[in-house]
Parts: sequence; C-alpha cells; structure tokens
Amino acid sequence: MRKISIAIATLALLLALGCKKTSTTSYNAPSNSPAVSQATTNLSPEDLGTLGAEIKKHPKDAQKLLSEKGLTEQQFEQAVRKVSESPEESKRYAEAYKKAS
Repeated sequence: MRKISIAIATLALLLALGCKKTSTTSYNAPSNSPAVSQATTNLSPEDLGTLGAEIKKHPKDAQKLLSEKGLTEQQFEQAVRKVSESPEESKRYAEAYKKAS
C-alpha cells in the first residue's frame, strides 16, 4: 500500500511539473503573435459582448462560436481585456452582453 501511495505521489508531482512548463510556454506564445493583435481589433465591443453571451449560453459550442469569428480563446480573452481598459467600451460590451443574454 505504501509503495502504491509513493508511486501515485511521484506521478502527480511529475505531471504537475510537466503541465507547468507546457502551460507557461503555450500561454506566452500567442500573446506575442501579431495575428493576436490584428484579430482583437476586428470586433467591436458589441460583437464581443454578443459573442460572450452566446458562449455563456452554449459553453460546449465555445470553440465553434469563436472559430466562426476567426478567434481563438486567447484572442477572445485579449480582446475583452482591451475593451475593459476603456469605460465607454466596457459599457457598450456590457449592454450588448445583457441584450444577448
């Protein structure tokens, strides 16, 4: 029993270390890409709000909804963050989100 516990703990530690390296690399890579910046400027705050509401309604179809707009999850997140920097754009996003909900 003790050997099994040690083996499981070792496996969990290796997986945690492996995932940490992978997630850091994959998270930083898209944000440095010029395509990310370009994609974020193509959608208005209203479009992003409507898309966010649709994703909330149908979370299983999130990838499909994003790909229809030509976005990845990271691009969508970056676009929403950019909108949130401006109070006026945030208000427009929120209104579109509520209207689409």
